[in-house]
Amino acid sequence: METKSEFMEQQQMFGHPKGLFYLFFAELWERFSFYGMRALLTLYMVDVIFAALAERDFATAAVYASYGSLVYASTVIGGRISDTILGMRNSIFLGGILMSIGHFVLAIENDMAFYLALSLIIVGNGFFKPNISTFVGTLYPPGDSKKDSGFTIFYMGINIGGWVAPLLCGWLAFEYGWHYGFGLAGIGMLTGLIFFWSGIKKNVFGDRGLPPNDEVLEKKVMGIKQGILVPVLAVIAAPVIAFLLSAYKALGAEGTFFEDQNIVNVIFKLIGISILAYLGYIMFKATLDERKKLFVAVLITFFMTIFWGFHELSGSVITLFAARNVELTLMSAAQTNSLNSMFIIILAIPISLMWTYLSKKNLNPRTPYKFGLGLVFAGISFYALALSAGSANDSGLVPFSYLLLMYFLLSIGELFMSPVGLSKITDLSPKRIVAFMMGVWFLSSAFAFQVVGFIGKQLAIESTDKNVGGFETLTVYTDGFELIAKYALGAGIIVLLASPLIKRLMGRVH
Repeated sequence: METKSEFMEQQQMFGHPKGLFYLFFAELWERFSFYGMRALLTLYMVDVIFAALAERDFATAAVYASYGSLVYASTVIGGRISDTILGMRNSIFLGGILMSIGHFVLAIENDMAFYLALSLIIVGNGFFKPNISTFVGTLYPPGDSKKDSGFTIFYMGINIGGWVAPLLCGWLAFEYGWHYGFGLAGIGMLTGLIFFWSGIKKNVFGDRGLPPNDEVLEKKVMGIKQGILVPVLAVIAAPVIAFLLSAYKALGAEGTFFEDQNIVNVIFKLIGISILAYLGYIMFKATLDERKKLFVAVLITFFMTIFWGFHELSGSVITLFAARNVELTLMSAAQTNSLNSMFIIILAIPISLMWTYLSKKNLNPRTPYKFGLGLVFAGISFYALALSAGSANDSGLVPFSYLLLMYFLLSIGELFMSPVGLSKITDLSPKRIVAFMMGVWFLSSAFAFQVVGFIGKQLAIESTDKNVGGFETLTVYTDGFELIAKYALGAGIIVLLASPLIKRLMGRVH
């Protein structure tokens, strides 16, 4: 274990370890690639992959939900393999290379190439995403007060990538063709890997992120060294996942349980039941105090899943709404995906300063109140979109200002919930299962995409007309947004009313 003096010997920049800034740019470009591709994905499926289908919106919603669920679930597996076999550096390189290949394969206009590309991005993200965030934490000694500001700088990189990517990739796709947009996303991923590699070459990371030990890498399984076997299995996994994505149709006939369930839906239902059963077993074995806190951790995860389920509609239903029913100015429908990150960048510091000010006055609300308010803001944001129908013009297009207002309010809700959730999971979980609970927390985003898929299917427009929109689609979307608003507001009010009880269950955890 490193001493504080050894940490201090790291190369410094602006009072932080120099390695932070290499990770900052690596993550910025990785998120550039991820969000650039995501901004185009739904529109590309509707306009190209499923263009000939009357149920193209339904098919798009199903594939988008499966992709989102698997991309977040993969981080749990990738993180575990990194901890036990590869180490963070090898995992980041493996993940980055697979994601780069995936983005470039998207530039091939072929249906099977499309599914294979998404599967490569899923597998690659599983190795890359959990490890680069963890890497930041290794740069600071335990208890270092600069660690929080280091993560703030790092997360700013995520949002800069999420803001700029849809603007540039969306512009290229609109002006020159889809595959130029996807190609730029691939170049972004390669750029991120080059930054990471240059940091290693300049030794800014010291000996951090190496495999647990060389013996583990050299250990043979089925006659193959684990260090080689893992990348081989990762590549083999890609066509299997491609098959799961392509099998988006329902497994059963109408009127049966499986009438709206594809293979991925069933897999996640089984995972959900297994997790709940194991949590029940843990609670049965736990002490009363542990049980109370664990119950709150599960509640927080559940409400975060609901929030992300509505939030992640931005890449699917809301993008289609923008394309078909919003009088866009200065940007295309794909580019509207940049608005959330833009508002996060604008609002992050003011809201952080607001919490600091309230803390000094002993008025900083406890976590349950922040979660309740976050859901209320989400509800109000969707009500703004629902109300936009009353301002539609003769073509059935609503003013762009409604979409701006919606993203502004949703971003406030995100900043109330997301930054505090992860830290509270670690505080509330018994030490012996904290890693498992962190996995459950990350899986909440995967389950959120199941919510996205369900809503996307309910609001699917049946039409082969590429230019469908106006009054033909307006009320389908706005009525749907009103229903989402009611659910989000209802959940927020329930959390706020239950907050005094939840606060007592949390004990001294703030």
